[in-house]
Amino acid sequence: MATSTAPPRTLPASWYTSKALYQLERRAVFLKSWYLLGPTIKFSPGEPVSYEFAGVSLTATATGPGESGASELTVTENNGSLLRTHTTATGLLFTTISATAPSFEDFFPGLEDILAKVDFTARPYRRSIQYEGHFNWKTMVDGYQECLHCQYTHPAFSVLYPPTLYAVQNHHNWCQHFADPKKPEDGLFLYFLPNCTLNVYGGGMSLFRVCPTADPGTTRMEFDYFNVDDGEKFEDYYKFVRQVAQEDYELCEVAQYNLERGVYAEGVLNPVKENGVAYYQQRVLEMVLEQHQDDQQTRKAAAAIVANGQQGSHAEGQGERSLTDRFISPEIRVQ
Repeated sequence: MATSTAPPRTLPASWYTSKALYQLERRAVFLKSWYLLGPTIKFSPGEPVSYEFAGVSLTATATGPGESGASELTVTENNGSLLRTHTTATGLLFTTISATAPSFEDFFPGLEDILAKVDFTARPYRRSIQYEGHFNWKTMVDGYQECLHCQYTHPAFSVLYPPTLYAVQNHHNWCQHFADPKKPEDGLFLYFLPNCTLNVYGGGMSLFRVCPTADPGTTRMEFDYFNVDDGEKFEDYYKFVRQVAQEDYELCEVAQYNLERGVYAEGVLNPVKENGVAYYQQRVLEMVLEQHQDDQQTRKAAAAIVANGQQGSHAEGQGERSLTDRFISPEIRVQ
């Protein structure tokens, strides 16, 4: 079979505006993923930290010290159920939010090798902020996953990291960004599917989480900041990174406005400069289609055990097909 040379296509605009699609994404993507909560130094005994991902509320708690002398970390749902976690050798805490997620190694193969190069506990925790954004979670990830337009959208950042050299290397469910591929040690920029990032540069470290809500046009942004410096030096760093974040925020609100009003429907991506966007969107698409097929099989099996099974199965199937036809264009489905 001949390999297609057509450029990658974007997800349709409906994927950024549909409540039904978000519910499918929730089951297909969010319940089956791992999430970066932060470096272990963020968590202190007696000070639980709350999170929420796709409607699942959880709490990270430090207790101890344990046998190793360090605090032990647990993550629980609000009902007290323990969630699976993974702490890297260099001090990053990840968690699941459901039993349907695979193992950490299967979800993020090869990631430990990259994380082993940095001691993430070396920069003290300084500050966290959160606020709502009037855009879909994917609108923000789209912007993070490319730097094609950085020269115009992030002028101060582009002085330090020229976009002409910027590159994204895609791995399974995670991506590494390079300000200059010839200088891989110059900063560490990582994206973790679906909605977490880790950025180490300028003497500090920042994490942000793009948390969806039931409203596809509203996202909760959460940021954590770490730095070896405090006082005025930290405030200078904080001012710089917040400027970049504010620029992203304003761009995303404009993009979402256009998506919701039909200004933009669907298009193509630059296969080199937007390969990070193409990769993560394709993973979301694959996971959603797989979940859609699983849902169909479950409905058919359930319908088979009731008296009117054939009629119920036909009705449910028609509804699912219309959902697919409405939100997944033929061009997208065959990628």
